[in-house]
Amino acid sequence: MPAIQSLTMVYDALNEDRTFSEGDPLTGKVTLALEKPTAIQSFFVKVKGDAQVRWTTRSGNHNHTHSARRRYFKLKHFFSEESATETVLPQGVHVYNFSFTLPSVSMPSSFRGTYGKIVYMLEAKLSRSWKVDKTVERVIVFHSKSFPNLQSLMLRQVAVKDKELGIFSSGKVHMEVTVDRTAYAPGETAMVVAKINNNSSSDMIPKVRLSQVIVYTASSSTKHENGTISKLVGHNIRPHSEEEVRWEVKIPTNMQPAIKNCEIISVDYYLKVYLDISFAFDPEVTFPVIIIPRNLASVGQPAVSGIGWGQQNSDFHAGAASAPFYPPSPNRYQGAQAYSVPPPTYPASFAGPPVANPGPWGDYAGTAPYGSPSSQPSPSHVPYPPPNPSTFPLQPSAPLAYPSAPATHTTPSAPPSYMSATNFLSQSDEPPPAYSLIFPSSTNEGSSEAK
Repeated sequence: MPAIQSLTMVYDALNEDRTFSEGDPLTGKVTLALEKPTAIQSFFVKVKGDAQVRWTTRSGNHNHTHSARRRYFKLKHFFSEESATETVLPQGVHVYNFSFTLPSVSMPSSFRGTYGKIVYMLEAKLSRSWKVDKTVERVIVFHSKSFPNLQSLMLRQVAVKDKELGIFSSGKVHMEVTVDRTAYAPGETAMVVAKINNNSSSDMIPKVRLSQVIVYTASSSTKHENGTISKLVGHNIRPHSEEEVRWEVKIPTNMQPAIKNCEIISVDYYLKVYLDISFAFDPEVTFPVIIIPRNLASVGQPAVSGIGWGQQNSDFHAGAASAPFYPPSPNRYQGAQAYSVPPPTYPASFAGPPVANPGPWGDYAGTAPYGSPSSQPSPSHVPYPPPNPSTFPLQPSAPLAYPSAPATHTTPSAPPSYMSATNFLSQSDEPPPAYSLIFPSSTNEGSSEAK
């Protein structure tokens, strides 16, 4: 008859989604039922966070495996300390409570993809002499709250595009597109408005597409996974006419949060508005979209720690700028828990890596739309502190005026000016803005053991 009848574990939920974030308490209990007195060597519960990627490429007759792993933390709580002498537990049901405090440093949200995953795990383990270890595991869902100032992400985005048609068509197309904000929670709706002046000889169809771009990184190699989440099509616009098209782009309820604070996995989202014109290059504008957890979706949410904005080599002007801030992380917490590996370290200031010019990638194929996570910051990228919201009051009663001329990039010698709306003017055919400027990667390059 086996000595161990059952080993179970439960944890206490903090919200209806049963998610956790940086600095949250994690409590629960482990229940051990024994059929007879049992000698044990050690008994503990641990919580850990790990990211890993893995894929295989073929070169000639040889396969090459690319893999990388990051350990963010591991905490243990001992019910019975490891020792040379065994501890005998009596027959019956034994209940053990545990309590952890998750680290307050920036950590990526839970994620599972084709070539990698980010997993946060609770595990209880009972060890006995000459016996197989008895374990029980529970996956916890972690949603990072390391985002820029959410109030700045709730401002509208505006872009203007002018395109001269040639060869098979003649004339000019003017397109002005507005997106109501940048940050959305799963289940919310993005409002997109396009004002189109078709002063050409061609018909055209306006379209909008919400896309996801995932990049896996291992050493100097990357693996891209691109997908279209939704696509909406407007009605045909005749030559020499002007139309206003409105779309409501629904954010799926199962959308994973954006990830830019992980060295080996990034998850980005984009809204692309373009005009489908036969026998011509399609005019297009692209907006970054940041998917945030539902508990951060309120417009009035106070600022949370995250990666700051920096000036960027792009037609998209940066919003509110702030230097990076990372909360201090103690090496030990109250109670019996302790780090088994050093906590991750972060730079005091990082304005973001330089932006490469990968060329046109309207369908998100080929080169990544941002620099490598290991790229070094350019001296020309100067972070600025965010403005005080009270210094720049919004005027909801006043209509928003759209500039008719391209705006000039703010020089690094002075902080940029801020408006109640973020204007992206006269976009060229360059790629969309680099997410690495919004979420630069952590410098924690140390890999850890799996246990």
